[in-house]
Amino acid sequence: MSSVSAPKFYETKKFKDKVKYTFVTFVLIAGSMLILLPLWWMISTSLKSPAEIAQYPPTFFPKEFHFNNYIEAWQTAPFTRWALNTLFLASVGTIGSVLVNSLVAYGFAKIHFKGRNPLFILVLSTMLIPGFVTMVPQYILFSKLGWVNTYLPLLVPAFLGSAFFIFLLRQFMLGIPNELMEAAVLDGAGHLQIWWHIMLPLTKPALITVAIFSFNGAWNDLLGPLLYINDESMYTLQIGLQTFKGTVQTQWHYLMAMSVTVLLPVIFLFFFFQKYFIEGSNLSSGTKG
Repeated sequence: MSSVSAPKFYETKKFKDKVKYTFVTFVLIAGSMLILLPLWWMISTSLKSPAEIAQYPPTFFPKEFHFNNYIEAWQTAPFTRWALNTLFLASVGTIGSVLVNSLVAYGFAKIHFKGRNPLFILVLSTMLIPGFVTMVPQYILFSKLGWVNTYLPLLVPAFLGSAFFIFLLRQFMLGIPNELMEAAVLDGAGHLQIWWHIMLPLTKPALITVAIFSFNGAWNDLLGPLLYINDESMYTLQIGLQTFKGTVQTQWHYLMAMSVTVLLPVIFLFFFFQKYFIEGSNLSSGTKG
């Protein structure tokens, strides 16, 4: 009888899986390093002296750590005031975005009315309109309303809803059993009570996702404040960063130090709510009608 020879190790499924795992791991690590490289360069530059920044070839690690760059950069301009302005805009805009978008999403997910689906498609179609197309009409409208050099053009749009946030919250709400609504209706609850007492608590992961996106967008917004804010006392941090960019020379050590400072709140916010963010982004639960 002829014996069947055992396959060689490099032909086995175990070996192939190991090679595949090693390759995928290497690609992910390499990709992560490429993504983190600009962040590290920003941090490294923020700790260098102007002379070391200008030297060639550039140094990847600072020869001396100049932590005083952060203090000096903060003191060159009223950054405390600008930070409070930015925090106010981001906080109020986030609250408005969460409340309005969740209320509209509740209507599309749980209230049956004639033309609901076509109207929802119409709302989604607004995502196809580039923001630059509406920029000039918006400015003309806000200018005629006398809102230029106020925070209203930056806050009011947050209370008017976002197609993407409405879609995300609606998909999440579709996964909530209708029996909960029916039980609340039997107890005499109206739609606003159902939305506030049932939907909002059950959609907390999705709400946190919307809040993170909204806060991050408002915190990092440069174009909006640049268009509508003229008073220096009303500047935001993103406009404040431009003070380090001169017509002849840019103070890179101060600019990078303040850029790191501005970036830290967003990073901490994401890592603190990372669990809810991932759960809220997973819309596989939104499959029920």
